[in-house]
Amino acid sequence: MKILRTPITQFKDLPGFSFQENYINVGPTEVLDDKKVSHAFDKLKMHYIDYGPKEAPVILMLHGEPSWSYLYRDMITLAEMQGLRVIAPDLIGFGKSDKFDEQAAYTYASHLDWLSKFLEKLNISEYHLFCQDWGGLLGLRLVAAKPHMFKSVIAANTMLPTGEHNAPEAFFEWQEYSQSTDNFDIGSILQRATHSNLIEETVNAYNAPFPDETYKAAARKFPMLVPTSINDPESQNNIKAWKILSQFEKPFLTLFSDNDPVTKGGEKIFQKLVPGCVGHAHKIMKNGGHFLQEDCAEELMREIVVFIKRQYNG
Repeated sequence: MKILRTPITQFKDLPGFSFQENYINVGPTEVLDDKKVSHAFDKLKMHYIDYGPKEAPVILMLHGEPSWSYLYRDMITLAEMQGLRVIAPDLIGFGKSDKFDEQAAYTYASHLDWLSKFLEKLNISEYHLFCQDWGGLLGLRLVAAKPHMFKSVIAANTMLPTGEHNAPEAFFEWQEYSQSTDNFDIGSILQRATHSNLIEETVNAYNAPFPDETYKAAARKFPMLVPTSINDPESQNNIKAWKILSQFEKPFLTLFSDNDPVTKGGEKIFQKLVPGCVGHAHKIMKNGGHFLQEDCAEELMREIVVFIKRQYNG
């Protein structure tokens, strides 16, 4: 098993993405293979964007599968224009972060461990979390584990599955596709799950971190890590997280889209179970696909800015 880093030349002249690079070592990490420690890696670099005034409220923007921080490029710029600061990491295996060349390196627990180390080393006292897709599966677990670190949460097209309810057949087809296709075309996947038509340069930008199939182990593995059964290794941990979220009274906003068959209706679960949802202006984003950051960046940021600034201004 090896650690790969995408050549920096892959990221040359990406449209709308000229942010300074930052890296944090989230090692040492142990990779589990068949429940045995097969390797220990001392150096594992996670890339992140840090953009906006240093003393401003901080939005932690977590991407999902199979995107990377490029997904947030427009929202990052818009947030800075409103006097907010954004931290947007690339999860290990994605974007400019280091990648393993084997799927065995990636588990739900390992992603949580890397992200936890990342936040600890940043040493920022308080975040407003914006999470979408796997950004929620990870981010909401962190909220449950360390609620003191989060002043508020914005959930968009995401979930925290426990395996207690049947997943749709389309999801199992997605799992099968992730393991069987010879060409796991990241850019095409983003386009199919986005309402608007992406220009060729944008599709290429989503492909940029993955110059060949050896770099795509994390992207292929994520669908297999979603708890779809009560016997899943992380099912009980997600159930425990829901018990904590059901007592989470800090501001919690849902901004789901109207054109995402994967998470449609999921906002109602949060609004029913999380007390922090009460009294906030939840909204369904019109003409938004699964990756609503591409379709609704300006509208999303308008809602987020109002939500966050109200917490400081009353």
